[in-house]
This record gives sequence, C-alpha cells and structure tokens, in this order.
Amino acid sequence: MRNFDYKKLKDIKWDSEILGLVAQIHEYKGKQTLYLKQKPATLEKLVDIAKIQSTEASNKIEGIVTTAARIKQLCDQKTTPRNRDEEEISGYRDALSLIHESYEYIPIKSSYILQLHQVLYRYSQRGIGGRFKNTQNYITEIKENGEQIVRFMPLDPFETPMAIDAICESFNRETDSCEIDPLILIPAFIIDFLCIHPFNDGNGRMSRLLTTLLLYRAGYAVGKYVSLESKIEKTKASYYEALEKSDMNWNGEENDITPFIKYILGTILAAYRDFEERVTLADGKTSAIDLVRNAVNNTIGKFTKSDIMELVPSVGKTSVENSLKTLTLEGVIGREGKGKATFYFRKN
Repeated sequence: MRNFDYKKLKDIKWDSEILGLVAQIHEYKGKQTLYLKQKPATLEKLVDIAKIQSTEASNKIEGIVTTAARIKQLCDQKTTPRNRDEEEISGYRDALSLIHESYEYIPIKSSYILQLHQVLYRYSQRGIGGRFKNTQNYITEIKENGEQIVRFMPLDPFETPMAIDAICESFNRETDSCEIDPLILIPAFIIDFLCIHPFNDGNGRMSRLLTTLLLYRAGYAVGKYVSLESKIEKTKASYYEALEKSDMNWNGEENDITPFIKYILGTILAAYRDFEERVTLADGKTSAIDLVRNAVNNTIGKFTKSDIMELVPSVGKTSVENSLKTLTLEGVIGREGKGKATFYFRKN
C-alpha cells in the first residue's frame, strides 16, 4: 500500500504563487474576527444562503439535482424527499448542518468519517451509508469515440480502511506539530482522500464536506458564510483539471499536489473576498436602493435578482425587486427575459 506521511510537506519549497495565496488568506483570517462581531442579522442571512447554495452546488457537481424551490424547501426542512436525488440532497443538508454546529467535536478519525457518510445517506434506501467500498471503483472517462477508459485506479477495497486510518493519523500528527501550515496540509489530505476513493458512492461530496470541516477546525470559517461548493461548481472544469494533474502517478507516490493546492487556495481566497464585500455593503446605515446600487456597480456582465440578494443579504426580497425596478426606470440597468429567465445588466 502507498505510504502516507505528511511530514514531507515541510521540506517542499513552495512557489511564490502558493506562498502569496497563503499570505492573503492569513490576512483575511485576521480580519475574520472583526467581521464576525458585526451585523449578526446579516451574518445569519449569509449562513442561510450559503447552506442552500452549498447543498445545491455540491450535489449538482455529481449530477444530483432538483428545482430551486424544492432545494429551499428541503434545506428549510419544510418538505420530505420525493426521489433518490432529493434523498441525497437532504443527507448533504444534514451532514453540512452537523459540521456547522459541531465541528469542534468531530475529530479527524476513520470512525467519524464513516459516521458522516452515514448521515449523507441516511435517507437513502441503497444501504451503502457508513460503509467503505466493497468493490473496486475505477474512475473512468468516455472518449469522443465513445470508448470508455480507466483514467485512475484507486486503492483496492481491502486496502481502504488502513489507508483512511493512515491519512487521518498523519494529518493529526502534523496538525499537532504545528510545523506545516493547515492551508497546505488540508488540500494534501483531500487529494489523498479522493485518490483512495473510499466509498462506493459519495466520494466527491464527502471530500467537500471534509474540506469545510478541516477549514473550520483550523479557524477558517468563511465556508459558513460563502459557499465554497458553489465556487467549485462554477469552476468545475478547473477543479477536475487540477485534480487530474495532481493524481497523476499517485499510486507510485510521485504525484505533484501543487495544482490542487493552488485551486483550493484560490477558491478559499475568492470566498473571503466575497465575504468581505458582502459584510462591507451591509453597513446598516445605507438605504436599500443604495445598497442595491452599490451591489450592481460591483457586478460585471449579466446578473439576476438572486445574485443581488446574495450580495446584500440585509435587504429583503421585495426591497431588492423594487430597487431593481427603480434602477431600470432610471436607465442605470437594463432588463431582458421573462419570469425565471429574467436577467439584468449595467448600462454604463
């Protein structure tokens, strides 16, 4: 079986891009405490928005979908799952809520990872929740001519429990040593988790839940207020490209994790920038129309009502609608489409 020892990360000379990303995220982490003391009502709205977006996006990456209205009802626990997709969406909601509320009490151990997976599949009738894989789950790719090829071969099922124990033990050991920055250690753990591919199903969603959990435990709370999963879903091609580059030669212990680290750090930094912008916009003194106007001025290209509501969570839906109508009449923005297909754009 492959050897897992994160201590070797300490000896790697990281390039200036990675060092720059780490430094910027550290700076935002320093501001985080100040932001969290401000505007509790705004922060609560950000939490609600992020939870819905994370649940929707992480499942959407895997082709698990339902309507926006159903997603909101499921996240608000105002309905029950109607089909397999909604069962898995509901499971993700519960697992994410558990991490939000109890991350300090969820240690990085094999048994707890199994329990999180069980929560993910608690509504499923498939009977796979909380169990490691029992068959090899090759990662395949379909070429343009229709031929299916094996792109990556994860560890065999019999090696999986030992491998998950090993990455958890090494991660905890290096976390305790405080010699490796968590922003380097966390992506290294996640790429190994994905390459082990420990479950028959749900590996991608579990990797994103674990990313959030590990960041919370390291003091990086941004994922609670801005959806990391949504940012990954919007840059899905880059996500898979970074993953493919970083899992190359993984079985031979010669893979380069740099592309995946850069991708994850870039995602975290983008989330922190959004968090700062949204908290800054909601200063408590500015009128609804001016908040919406500021949000519009910070937007490039097409945008929807939902996009603006996300940027100014302190402003209610009706006020956003009225403000957009006013800005349209003033000629500040243009409007096209009808119903759910409606979008806006700046005219200057």
